[in-house]
Amino acid sequence: MYAILCAIPEELDALRARLTLHPEPPVHGPTRVWRGRREGVEIVAALSGIGKVNAAAAATLLLSRFQPRALIFCGVAGGLDPELPVGAVLLADRLAIHDYGLVAARRFTPTASGRIPIGAPELTVLPQVRPEVAAAFARLEDAVRGTLGHPVRRGGIVTADYFLNCAATRDELRARFGADAIDMESGALHQVAEAWDAPLYVIRTLSDLAGEESHVTYGQMALMAAQNSALCVAELLAILKAG
Repeated sequence: MYAILCAIPEELDALRARLTLHPEPPVHGPTRVWRGRREGVEIVAALSGIGKVNAAAAATLLLSRFQPRALIFCGVAGGLDPELPVGAVLLADRLAIHDYGLVAARRFTPTASGRIPIGAPELTVLPQVRPEVAAAFARLEDAVRGTLGHPVRRGGIVTADYFLNCAATRDELRARFGADAIDMESGALHQVAEAWDAPLYVIRTLSDLAGEESHVTYGQMALMAAQNSALCVAELLAILKAG
């Protein structure tokens, strides 16, 4: 079994169009969980909601209740790399929360999340994903290249509890961490997956270049992101099934 999480309804709707899911999901606290199959592979899918707390809570529910072999997270993210256009798909090979750390002498120092920040080394390099995740993403990149109408590549994602609409901060994050995108969930999921010793596959479609005006409306972006993410998730499930 594999567990799939989305933060916003548009992604989940697109997945439901591609996957065979039961129409009436049971409710676990605030979370509805759809069960289904994809070409013989059993799956569960849930809508986490936006932000680190929602994502971590939903992931913990799926891991504890269903014991999936892996977590898959798909959704949208803000671009940090000006070379990547709106609609590009990023397969996360590096992940971290970047707004966790220590404030001293009016300076914030990011450190690895979930650890006591006092005396901890500064976070300067985004941790790599597990080797099996990187290998599956290399295969997925080859499988979907040329079929999306947008670029697809592996890259780093930083996570924070804010929506970024500042070009200066965007450029600073890009320079400091070498990150390609920013979101509000992936780093928290990475921390939860590590605690459960579960592989995590993060697939993000870029909605904009953070801090810049976009020529794409939210509705257009959400639809495009949903279609791209759903296609990539379906291909990833086939890759994972093949082993």
